[in-house]
Amino acid sequence: MTEAKPKRRTKAQQRAESLEQILDAAELLFSQRGLYGVTLKDVAQQAGVHTSLLHYYFEDKKAMFDAVFARRAAVTADLRMAALDRYAGECRGKPTVEGALRAFLDTDLDLYIQGGEGWRNFAALGAQVAMAPKWGAKLFDDHFDAVVLKLIGLLKQALPDCPEEDIFWGYHFVTGSLVMTLARTGRIDELSHGLCKSEDFPAVKARMARFLAFGFEGICRDRAEARAAAKG
Repeated sequence: MTEAKPKRRTKAQQRAESLEQILDAAELLFSQRGLYGVTLKDVAQQAGVHTSLLHYYFEDKKAMFDAVFARRAAVTADLRMAALDRYAGECRGKPTVEGALRAFLDTDLDLYIQGGEGWRNFAALGAQVAMAPKWGAKLFDDHFDAVVLKLIGLLKQALPDCPEEDIFWGYHFVTGSLVMTLARTGRIDELSHGLCKSEDFPAVKARMARFLAFGFEGICRDRAEARAAAKG
């Protein structure tokens, strides 16, 4: 019997594979050097393609960066929205702060635990974008506002007597903790003399949601006690 010849890839398949190759290369470089530390020539060399191919797919470097970010941002946003929706159904209108935070944070952290180096590159890239006040904030607005507002809605349900500004400040501290974790700076490695490691996403997952839940609950409790004392 003669072996069947492998099917030739269609042009559409070849283009899709070529684009993924370029996005993977760009993601790696951007995660290491940032938007302004990478040139189109750098990406072409990393991907093993001619620079002209990059111009075929992207108007300029910023368009390429946006495409790199959007590729995985859409995945994590969709997964977290689904997790929050699922939790909202399971809790039957009685969410807890920790439960809502776990749906939001643990779902994201699982991608960095299980998704391989590509997702870890995206983690570092996301931390950079989060710290860019103008264009970075716009990318986060476009990709994550809906899922963040879903989380905030659940937190308001969990803490119905908590002032709204404290919920938003609490989320501000949540995202700050997550961004520092995703950046993997190695600082905790040095401070702890290796006891804790920036790469240890499972250790983060085991602690982060619960730790932050106590913060929300403590602030809201303190505010309630202060209001009661003022009335007293």
